[in-house]
Amino acid sequence: MFNLKKMHAGVCAATLLLGTFALNVAVAADQQGLSSNEARGTGLSTQWQGTAAVMTRGPDGKVIYLYGQTQPSVVCSPLQLCEIELQAGEAVRDVLVGDTVRWKVEPATSGSAEGQKIHLIVKPSEPGLETSMVVTTSRRTYHIRLRSHHRDYMARVAFEYPEDVQAKFDALNARVEASIIPGAGVPAENLSFNFAISGQARWRPTRVYTDGVKTYIQFPGQMMSGDAPVLFVVSGGENRIVNYRLNGTMMIVDYVFDRAVLISGVGSRQQKITISRKG
Repeated sequence: MFNLKKMHAGVCAATLLLGTFALNVAVAADQQGLSSNEARGTGLSTQWQGTAAVMTRGPDGKVIYLYGQTQPSVVCSPLQLCEIELQAGEAVRDVLVGDTVRWKVEPATSGSAEGQKIHLIVKPSEPGLETSMVVTTSRRTYHIRLRSHHRDYMARVAFEYPEDVQAKFDALNARVEASIIPGAGVPAENLSFNFAISGQARWRPTRVYTDGVKTYIQFPGQMMSGDAPVLFVVSGGENRIVNYRLNGTMMIVDYVFDRAVLISGVGSRQQKITISRKG
């Protein structure tokens, strides 16, 4: 049952928060000479800039940021070099720095012509500086905050790209799917192929296997249900019709059998295949 009293309190609290945000925006706009929309826009930008960064350390000492998740901050130091590595094959169009007098950015390259990487070497002239840098490339735009410290600095900075992460997952999924045997929907190592197939027919199965619950009979080509052979399970010396269904080139039997026959046609034109479970 809904608690109307609590719901009313929640609505009041939310209204209060919205009112407080609007008041803060209005105060900021008034103090800085910004319109309410301008203050709200700068506030949203500040939120993105201040988002806690997802970063890791690479095996070669790089500080690796997740591209686009926040505005990365690169800390440099006078008399030291900060290296910002871009993606292999990415061509730089422009490098724009807010303070071009006290910050120097120079390009460097590494790797072969096919997989060449561009590195931006950043050098501040003194500590206590802060500016921003925009780098436009053939693939994306980087917005980077630059800060200088009297001692500490990031020697190497690089990026992990969401599309690369997705590509790795796609490749992994493709490998997993390649290991899945059609019909059963599970990896091959979880199946038993311990069946013998005897006899000749144009539709002779290419393989028979079981996952311990069902049996799967795979045929060499697509068949219409009317052209498919009929499956009989041999039990007590007699051929018994069992429940099965066709799914493309696959005949799926709802249990595991020891011996079965597939029969198509009648009289001299009859074709017969025998399937026997080994062991």
